[in-house]
Amino acid sequence: MRIDVLGTLHGEAVGVPVLPSASKPRQILALLALNAQHIVPVPVLMEELWGAGPPRSAPTTLQTYILQLRRRLRSALPEGDGVWDKDVLVTRHGGYLLDVEPADVDALEFDRLTRAGHTAFEVGDMAAASGSLSAALRLWRGPALADVPHGRHLGIEVTRLEESRVGAVERRIGADLRLGRHREVLGELCALCERYPLHESLRALQLLAYCADGRSSDALIAYKRLRETLVEELGLEPSPRIQRLHQAILRGEEAMEAWSGPVRFDGDGELTG
Repeated sequence: MRIDVLGTLHGEAVGVPVLPSASKPRQILALLALNAQHIVPVPVLMEELWGAGPPRSAPTTLQTYILQLRRRLRSALPEGDGVWDKDVLVTRHGGYLLDVEPADVDALEFDRLTRAGHTAFEVGDMAAASGSLSAALRLWRGPALADVPHGRHLGIEVTRLEESRVGAVERRIGADLRLGRHREVLGELCALCERYPLHESLRALQLLAYCADGRSSDALIAYKRLRETLVEELGLEPSPRIQRLHQAILRGEEAMEAWSGPVRFDGDGELTG
């Protein structure tokens, strides 16, 4: 079985679509998939569907939705292979469990690849970090669960995934910069800084890419835009760390070293040291 949530919801079993058309069963399937191989308690499912005040009929209605999902699974699973719908959507004491491999849920595979990328970055393997994080980001097809209503629990998961996505982009670009790929990432950084104008770390990476490309004046202009936006929107100055980066650029010092340590680019934009 394959379930994708990093975009519109998609679900299939042995190539046959299993998604229900009604919104509430889709919410249930999404929440179970995001917690694959873990029990989701009935109260959590009811809160997701109806909020803090579910109707009296909620337990019975939830069972009806579970039966609808199992019916879809039953129609997709091939006869005679020994796997039944109740083996996939499993009833457990106090809740339900979706028994699928984490690798078959794109969000869980994204989490695995992201962890591997961050670990590689921390130990200095920038090529592995860039590769793992790029593979993780390629799983995204749009906003998470773009066509599914979000109750409390799905809302929390979507927020977590979107924040993790931005963090993965930031870390992947950081690895690419350390690999001397500043020209490849500049356009992406400019777009990201327009989308997230208050995100200081993305703006700092833009400054670093400009400096690696020999465009210190553009880096200073980008810093000025960040400062103006922060002051206007939040009444705050940029953080001390990015201010130090700004001062290093003004003094003509190595920008990457000022931001993250003794990592240097040579005159051709290649990583040295």
